[in-house]
Amino acid sequence: MTALETWELRAEFARRLSAMYGREVPAYNTLVEVSTEVNEAYAAKHGAEAERLGSIARVTAERHGAIRVGSPKEMAQVARVFAAFGMYPVGFYDLRDASSSSVPVVSTAFRPIDGAELAKNPFRVFTSMLAAEDPRFFDQELRAELAAFIGARQLFGEELLTLADKAAADGGLPADDADRLLELATAAFELSGDPVDYEWYKKLEAVSAVASDIGGVSTTHINHLTPRVLDIDELYKRMQDRGISMIDEIQGPPRWDGPDLLLRQTSFRALGENRVFRYADGSTSEGELRVRFGEVEARGMALTVAGRDLYDRMVAETDARLVVAPAGTTRVEVAAGVWAENLPRTEKELALQGLAFFTYRLDDAALDSASLQSAPLAGTASLAGLVEAGIAVPEPIVYEDFLPRSAAGIFQSNLTEEGSKDEAQLGTSYDIHRMSEIVGSEVHDPNDLYQRQQDASIAALAHRLNITITH
Repeated sequence: MTALETWELRAEFARRLSAMYGREVPAYNTLVEVSTEVNEAYAAKHGAEAERLGSIARVTAERHGAIRVGSPKEMAQVARVFAAFGMYPVGFYDLRDASSSSVPVVSTAFRPIDGAELAKNPFRVFTSMLAAEDPRFFDQELRAELAAFIGARQLFGEELLTLADKAAADGGLPADDADRLLELATAAFELSGDPVDYEWYKKLEAVSAVASDIGGVSTTHINHLTPRVLDIDELYKRMQDRGISMIDEIQGPPRWDGPDLLLRQTSFRALGENRVFRYADGSTSEGELRVRFGEVEARGMALTVAGRDLYDRMVAETDARLVVAPAGTTRVEVAAGVWAENLPRTEKELALQGLAFFTYRLDDAALDSASLQSAPLAGTASLAGLVEAGIAVPEPIVYEDFLPRSAAGIFQSNLTEEGSKDEAQLGTSYDIHRMSEIVGSEVHDPNDLYQRQQDASIAALAHRLNITITH
């Protein structure tokens, strides 16, 4: 193995994790196989249009993982590990109030932030931290027990952290160090065979199955690994046809006849996995846990702040209409109607209304057309005018991030119990700024990243036209 650059480390890390997870959860291999089939069929049917939001090679190789850690110390350490692979914290997600079930976690996602790096390999890991200080979920005694248990374990060894810091500082590693980093990093997320303390696990499970999965075991592990698919509705059908039990619905935006927006997700249900339990008398025996599942996603275009505000209003409107809808009406049916009423159906209109992020490509043919010869561009032009004239062609920016309600919906759909939550207590405050303090570096605002990408594109367009472009 020759020296590896950061993106090569990231691609190999994703490949090794995928192989490991496939051995641990064989149904994941079926999910990847069906995703590939669906993507190939979609590409054959739609041609170049299928690659509107990324090349088929990128989409088929694309994965996002999910892990869970138990404390700010563990979160800071995992941030160091991911930095070795050019993956940085983006976005803050508070799942504590995004679900009717007890999901006591706050999250960020580690991913590349540069467009070229995303194009090479867009591996991302949604990383949740147990909100162990929140008295709504954990009383004083349980908080102390959790702090002691989590404080006594070591998820990431010193050799791994040292190599990770070196890779992050140097932008890659020599061959031998790279192989060792990859070996240690992959092993850190492997499901452990260590016996699980039955009473401790069940004590946490009474609060939340998510809490027991994080704080009830001695290690962390990949909770799910997610391929990307171009037609998630077709995948859902094909998985069921193969006899694999899927969750009840696809999370996120509904299927409709307009452009793909944001993120749609679904999963097969958590499968029973054999684990060894240790009991109070010191004896051990095999039992079963259902905490890991296979998720799949379909990515659309990123929405602006105005677009996200509209999306949130449409979600609220869907909720309200569903309450009074006739029996048997599905959420998908209601949501599709709400979307049809509120959203433009073309990328061009989304761009003109400032609802989605785009890069802009110069159409030389439109610029040279006879209709423009009599009114050449000079000085200043509006972006909207350039779009209307066909000179600036909007091309959608892929949504690289997550939706709190959808993430919580996936978690909830794979829980067997609601858990417990004391609403009389005041919840602990978390936000993007506190998460930045926890991970030890800035947690990037996704909107800022998309806006920079769009602004750079407009600036490049203005330079080519030798004009000032106004918004």
